[in-house]
Amino acid sequence: MINKHHISSSTIDKLRKNKPLNTTTLNNLCRILDCDIQEICRYIPSDTDKS
Repeated sequence: MINKHHISSSTIDKLRKNKPLNTTTLNNLCRILDCDIQEICRYIPSDTDKS
């Protein structure tokens, strides 16, 4: 993905470590993988989320 699709190594590292990504990155991943957003991510509420 780094060479062919120009995804940065820092983005790959975030994916590996389950760290936050921005919506542009998610959009690019969906385009590259030809999939819908729900196929690559899901929302999991945390204890620190506010109502």
